[in-house]
This record gives sequence, structure tokens and C-alpha cells, in this order.
Amino acid sequence: MGAFAGKRIVLGVTGGIAAYKAAELSRLLVKAGATVDVVLTQAGSEFVGAMTFQSLTGRPVWQSLWDDRMSNGMAHIDLTRGAAAVLIAPATANVLAKLAYGVCDDLLSTLCLARDCPLLVAPAMNRQMWENPATQRNMVLLRHDGVKILGPATGDQACGEVGDGRMLEAEAIFDELYAFLQPKLLAGKRVLLTAGPTFEPIDPVRGLTNSSSGKMGFALAQACVEAGAEVTMVAGPVMLPTPHNVMRIDVQTSAQMREAVLKNLPGQDVFIGVAAVADYRPKTVSAEKIKKNGKSLTLLLEATDDILGEVATRLDAPLCVGFAAESQHLETYAESKRKAKKLALVVGNLVQDGLGGETNRVTLFDATGAYPLPPAKKIIVARGIVAHLASLMEKCDGKPYANH
Repeated sequence: MGAFAGKRIVLGVTGGIAAYKAAELSRLLVKAGATVDVVLTQAGSEFVGAMTFQSLTGRPVWQSLWDDRMSNGMAHIDLTRGAAAVLIAPATANVLAKLAYGVCDDLLSTLCLARDCPLLVAPAMNRQMWENPATQRNMVLLRHDGVKILGPATGDQACGEVGDGRMLEAEAIFDELYAFLQPKLLAGKRVLLTAGPTFEPIDPVRGLTNSSSGKMGFALAQACVEAGAEVTMVAGPVMLPTPHNVMRIDVQTSAQMREAVLKNLPGQDVFIGVAAVADYRPKTVSAEKIKKNGKSLTLLLEATDDILGEVATRLDAPLCVGFAAESQHLETYAESKRKAKKLALVVGNLVQDGLGGETNRVTLFDATGAYPLPPAKKIIVARGIVAHLASLMEKCDGKPYANH
């Protein structure tokens, strides 16, 4: 079953050159199992015709407020009944202004006023139009009214200029819509997590690190936000974009990561140690670059602090989740780690199944047993982890979160 199976989306398409992206968006939604009803404004039809959307969705396109295909003549009311959401992409400055002030002069603007489902808009316009005080005032009103704003992006525009106002790409809008519709399993919760590798310097240009990409940690941060949590992420040295609405703290070394974690720990409900923290670091760091002289080099290493273990044993510890990336004997090592560190949950995986890649295969270990998740993209795996985590928190029933 697709990500949108059983969901119906009303897709509004207005008059901007970005309307061509709406065609791709409708294709993605249908492919993911959604039923898509396209409402095309007169201006929108100047850019992409109704036949295109009908062919992509397999459903009739709605254009007129006076359309009599519904027996009661009330398309402006009935189209949104039972819909998961109304999404307008592209949303021009004109339609945003109408939505802000409740103007109803066509089918799309009227059904938005009569809807009983969420409304999302993906703005698309020239940068001066976007920056105009009138548009910005309208955006304030729409946010106040609970309308979800997707974008806009910054980049090249059809007018030849560069700046804010470019509509998000179809895949990005698809992802934003899917995230918006996720159950808010962690609503009101605060999550602190670590992600990526650490870098332990040997000298000013060299260091000890590992091949962790940080992708699993960043996916988990996104999944927690989707589930309604307030998320703080302490990230090692990775070049990944910060998920929307995540507070990111960048660090390099394990000592810096520990300091950032302990500083931000008070008040957190969950701590997730996803980062591949170095187990060892050089005992001394050379102030100058170590020159190659053809001879062997011996480094004296010392153990780094166990951040996760330290957090889990605190009297004010939140619910703690650890990760165990192993090359063999996953169940034995992961369960041993969970018990030794007294963790509520350990997410275990074999390094060959996910380290550095786009997909992952994990097994969840808690006090009641082992729960394998099917292999999938890391964001999908992350959502499965969050769902299991939320069930553990629910079992606490208001009591302090137990790390067994």
C-alpha cells in the first residue's frame, strides 16, 4: 500500500508558470495511492490544460463554480468533504490575498472557505511580489488562521531574477504534505538526539573519524518533528540540510557533543543517541602538523566519555534510546548493550545493511522482545522507530520514563 493509500487530496492549481510542477505532483500523489481531485482556476488553465490533470489522476477536473456534474450543484462544498487536505500549488499572490481576506469569486477560493479539512499552500511568484509588504501581511494572516505554508524556495525564477518566491519542487511538496498528515504521536514532547560521526583531532589537519553519514539521525529528527515533537539535534561534522523546525547544534569532537547534550538535557522527554561517537581519541593533540618522515607513527589513544550511558543513569534521565551498529551477532550485542546501559530501547542494525546508505534495515530491542522493521528508506524506518517509541512512552502512563 502507498503512503497516501485511502487519502483524498484536493489539489488547487492557480495561474503561475510553476503550474507545470503541479502535474508532476499529482502524478506522485496518485503513485503513492492518493485519490486526487484537481481544481483548476481559469488562469491556471492558461499554463496547463485540464486534460493533462485528468490523464494523470484518472478523475474529472473541476474548474467552474457553476459546474453541474454534482447532482446538488454544490461542488464548492462537497469537494472537500472527506478530503485529507486541500493543497494549492502553485499558490499565486492573488489567491493568497483572497484566502487571507475570505474572498470567494471562483470555485477554488469558495471551497477553501467552506472546507472542513486542513489547507496547505505552496507560494509561487516573482521575488518582488513575494517581498511586497501586502503579500507578507497576507502570510501573517494565513499562518494565524492555521494555514500551512510550504516554502517558498530561493533560486532562479522564470522572470530571469534570483531570490525568494520560487515554488518548491514537486517531490519536496509531496514530502511536506506527507509529513503534515502524519499522526502527532509525540505532540507536546521534547526530543534531544545526536547524529553523525565525531572527529577527534590528531593535529591541525588530521583526525580520527568514521563513515557515518548522519542520514539516519537526520531522518529521525525529521520523523520526530512530523510526530509533533520539539526537536534539538546535536550534529557531528556532516554536510546535510537541517530538517524543518529542528534546532541544530553543530559540534566536532565527542567532548563537544557531550557538553552540548548535557547543556540541553534538562526538560527533555526523550534522548536518542544516534551518533556514531568515537570510542577513542588521541591522548595528546599536536599543535603543529605532524611531518611524514618515512617512519612509523604510534598514537596513544584514550577512551572517550560514554554520552548515552551517562545520560541514562542520571536521576532526571529521559527515556533513552540507543543505536547498535554491528558487523555480526546483532541480537546478542544489541540486547547486551540495552541491558548494560539500562536503555528503554536499542535500535540495532548490521553495518552492511545501512551505514552511509539511503536505506536501512533495523531491529528494535526493548524489555519485551525484538521487533524487526522491514528494509526501507531511512525516513520510513525512522517513522517506524518513532511509532514504537511513542508506544513505549504511552505505557509509562504519566509515570517517570523507565530505562530498563
